[in-house]
Amino acid sequence: MTRLSVEMLAADAPEPITSAGHAQLGIAVLAGIAVIVLLITKFKLHAFLALTIGSLTLGAIAGAPLDKVLTSFSAGLGTTVAGVGVLIALGAILGKMLADSGGADQIVDTILDRAGGRSMPWAMVLIASVIGLPLFFEVGIVLLIPVVLMVAKRGNYSLMRIGIPALAGLSVMHGLVPPHPGPLVAIDAVGADLGITLALGVLVAIPTVIIAGPVFSKYAARWVDVPAPEKMIPQRASEELDKRPGFGATLFTVLLPVILMLAKALVDIVVDDPENLVQRVFDVIGAPMIALLASVLVGIFTLLRPAGFSKERISPLVEKSLMPIAGILLIVGAGGGFKQTLIDTGVGQMVLEISEDWAIPALLLAWLIAVVIRLATGSATVATVSAAGLVAPLAADMSSTHAALLVLAIGAGSLFFSHVNDAGFWMVKEYFGLSVGQNIKTWSVMETIISVVAGGIVLLLSLVI
Repeated sequence: MTRLSVEMLAADAPEPITSAGHAQLGIAVLAGIAVIVLLITKFKLHAFLALTIGSLTLGAIAGAPLDKVLTSFSAGLGTTVAGVGVLIALGAILGKMLADSGGADQIVDTILDRAGGRSMPWAMVLIASVIGLPLFFEVGIVLLIPVVLMVAKRGNYSLMRIGIPALAGLSVMHGLVPPHPGPLVAIDAVGADLGITLALGVLVAIPTVIIAGPVFSKYAARWVDVPAPEKMIPQRASEELDKRPGFGATLFTVLLPVILMLAKALVDIVVDDPENLVQRVFDVIGAPMIALLASVLVGIFTLLRPAGFSKERISPLVEKSLMPIAGILLIVGAGGGFKQTLIDTGVGQMVLEISEDWAIPALLLAWLIAVVIRLATGSATVATVSAAGLVAPLAADMSSTHAALLVLAIGAGSLFFSHVNDAGFWMVKEYFGLSVGQNIKTWSVMETIISVVAGGIVLLLSLVI
């Protein structure tokens, strides 16, 4: 980035709510992040409260008037929830429909019936990647772990040989591919095009999940050779096979949002005329909210009706699906508030000005910032929204392709080395019956491989497109 472009961006940027210099802003950022880390790790405070207090700390140390800090935080929270809240809710509804109808079981059983021997790890990564598209990571773990344990026991496979590919598929989808909350928040923060980000995210995800899943699982199985724990009994949505939705219909329903969003991106590239009727139609049906809403409505007929759900059962299902996401919505919203506080105090502009003199690519800088916050907080979502707020100004003069790659660099960094401050670390440990050391050798290393490989691919793509 040239000095001229930096000066132009500085002229266009809104007036900061504080006149603090770079040193004071730097201290304020470190203090704000330190408070968030301390409250989450030491005092076990919910991430929503930690992010709120961290934002106030950042603003206070930066010398901003408290009323303006509150306004910035509230505006960021409201904008973020308005932008992704409905999408998170629709994704949760679709995931619940998929699980309760037996559609997820149908996908799993169909693929497993056609796989065996050496192809089983590849089957597991395919299952996890497909099912992981509409599901939050934690929901995906709860849904897939019983299947992993059952397959490992039934086929006498090493648990790591089957489990690592499944975990890799879920994790890669969670960090890189919309409509997951992290990528959506980053897309909104840096102003990236969702369709392009989705297409490039899938492109990055495929080799990443292969290396971190089936390939790495060979070594993980040698390092940690453990059987499936007997106490974890698989539980399935339904054993009534005749009441399950069909495989094709289920797969179509799951992939429909992705198909619509990719179709919009393709039409935008081919037509490239905002006034063209075809492009305008696809701009609507390919919008994330419409795409997910269409999938949910289609799912009523392709998932719930074949499973015997009456009209009276649909409303309670939707209600149950929304309750668990309250915490996620609050965390994402507070992350948006923290992001806006960073921007309004001038921290984003500071990063832009300082990085102009650094011999480090913007994408690598974004990855590194996300890595540091991920290691400190243990939350991929917190790392994503915080890093996106810090590096958002860097995307101002980027092409739409490179802005999308910036989002993916942040997402890749947010997955780096899950350890003891990450809830996912303990979920995997307990479900698989591993020691802390065994979990680090397998799960933590797998997450690091995902982060490094995806980050490397993003940097390579930035050189050729």
